[in-house]
Amino acid sequence: MKAMVFHGPGRREWEDVPDPEPVEPTDAVVRITAATICGTDLHILKGDVPEVEPGRVLGHEGVGVVERVGAAVTAIKPGDRVLVSCISACGRCSYCRTGVYGQCLGGGGWILGHTVDGTHAEYVRVPFADTSTHRLPEAVPDGAAVMLSDILPTAYEVGVLNGGVRPGQVVAVVGAGPIGLAAVETAKLFSPGLVVAVDLAPTRLDAAKQFGADVTVNAAEDVERVVFELTGGMGADVAIEAVGVPETFELCTRLIRPGGRVANVGVHGKPATLHLEHLWIRNATITTGLVDTVTTPTLLTMLAGGRLDAARFATHHFALDEMDLAYDVFARAGETGALKVVLTR
Repeated sequence: MKAMVFHGPGRREWEDVPDPEPVEPTDAVVRITAATICGTDLHILKGDVPEVEPGRVLGHEGVGVVERVGAAVTAIKPGDRVLVSCISACGRCSYCRTGVYGQCLGGGGWILGHTVDGTHAEYVRVPFADTSTHRLPEAVPDGAAVMLSDILPTAYEVGVLNGGVRPGQVVAVVGAGPIGLAAVETAKLFSPGLVVAVDLAPTRLDAAKQFGADVTVNAAEDVERVVFELTGGMGADVAIEAVGVPETFELCTRLIRPGGRVANVGVHGKPATLHLEHLWIRNATITTGLVDTVTTPTLLTMLAGGRLDAARFATHHFALDEMDLAYDVFARAGETGALKVVLTR
């Protein structure tokens, strides 16, 4: 089969690799029918995730059809159309039993495209298939469903829920890429009083408006001044960091009011300064986290019921065998305007 293989920082290749087979009785093999590229995949290619070894098939987001299952798999069967979660869960360890799948001790967590071969391929081996896939309703198209592999549960859990968004609050979302836009969309589920989106790219600020932001601010402006003017000098109740660079994290800590919360979602490749000399007296709460995907069934129900519009994240569409071109377009999002690229076959 063909797959996108990581060969070290800055090096990738769409090449022939062996077809996957079930290794454990809890495995399934899924034929990928839709995949998308994540900002984390770009971080891997930059060398920001040293655990990813050369030779690894990239990707952790996908939708497909079950081809084969191991002897212990009971929840899905060949022919089922499934969402492949970015997080694998053994379902038995102490973390999985409390719904903290991202910290799975039984061999799961974020493993696809990280420590085992991922979804940017014609076929993928899915460990712990019963607890790491979700059967899809017929009415939900692949291009919408694939957004529930990662970005929607990540933004919802690590941004909105960790941030404690409540009705009437002011929410500042710093970064209007796919995760930031997903945070805007899912924050609106809680009826905040004001959602402010911050980004450098005018196209992404326009997109933020379409996803429900009430106010957009170009990051080249005095963002702090604008947010404090909008809030009568108080600041935001919640700031969601959706970029992953020190400057945006530090900006978020300056945007919140006393008692406010910073929910860090971005993947950071460099240290950021934590200004405790200013924050300790302001009752600030800072949360971090890897997505658990425990909300995926809820989000899938909302998607099927028309309460979420996931298909609009996809700005570019490619055939699966155009993977190399899709990576180029996504990596140059500032030039191409790409939010999410969807590859199908």
